[in-house]
Amino acid sequence: MSIRFCLALAGLAISAPALAQEGSAPPPPPEAPSDPRADFVIAGAGAVVLPDFEGSSDYGFTAAPGAIGQVDGFRFLLAGNRFSVDLIRDGYGPTWDVQAGPIAVVNFNRINNDAISDPRVALLAERSLALEVGGYVGIGKTGVLTSDYDRLSATLSYRHDVTGVHKSGIWAPTLAYTTPLSTKALVGIFVSAEIVGDGYGQTYFSVTPAEAAVSGLPAYQADGGFKNWTLGSAFAHSLTGDLTGGLQLVAGGTYRKLVGDFGDSPIVAIAGSRDQWLGAVGLAYSF
Repeated sequence: MSIRFCLALAGLAISAPALAQEGSAPPPPPEAPSDPRADFVIAGAGAVVLPDFEGSSDYGFTAAPGAIGQVDGFRFLLAGNRFSVDLIRDGYGPTWDVQAGPIAVVNFNRINNDAISDPRVALLAERSLALEVGGYVGIGKTGVLTSDYDRLSATLSYRHDVTGVHKSGIWAPTLAYTTPLSTKALVGIFVSAEIVGDGYGQTYFSVTPAEAAVSGLPAYQADGGFKNWTLGSAFAHSLTGDLTGGLQLVAGGTYRKLVGDFGDSPIVAIAGSRDQWLGAVGLAYSF
């Protein structure tokens, strides 16, 4: 079994639950003992069920792309609204990997009230599309517990709104583990959290007096801080060939818990839910 393709597919599997949801998964890079800088791409698309808005108890479907690959020794990850690049070319060490590079997330939260089922939240002011840009660092190790191909990685990312929508930053630490079950299947789990600035809380979780008068929700002022923790899992199974190439079925899901000012916001506590679920299933092809 090729370590490169096994870990690359693991990265795509871990990314699947993060499609259209920012900051939920790390970019675990692929690796190959024979030539760790060889070019490759694994690309796919999937159907995602996710909340109408962050904190909603109503859900809808969307489609999202996913891809992971390497060009000239630089690894990249596309997971729905998230894109990152690892700018550290790895040497020929078989087990350790250091990661660092840029990351960008497009935040679609509450940009279209027509897509929000709850009539009270739909009466709040729409938010503009936000672009959050920053970077991440991380370290990973292969051959940890179950085989030469399992992987444990830890990453820390920071991104900041550059469009002036919420004008604040987001810290996101993540710990992920993936392991093959056979030459045709692998599973992964991850845990992550988000710490956000005051502007994020005010933009997406506060209710102004004017909005309260229109919607019937009580006025509320949210500050920044520890926003949520997330637990997720992912699964990939080869439909043609094995994990080293061909068509793959990729699926995953996450549970996210909103806490503090964010969970206490009337947008969440009254009109929505602190418990957030997300699921994705799709196909990927390696070439």
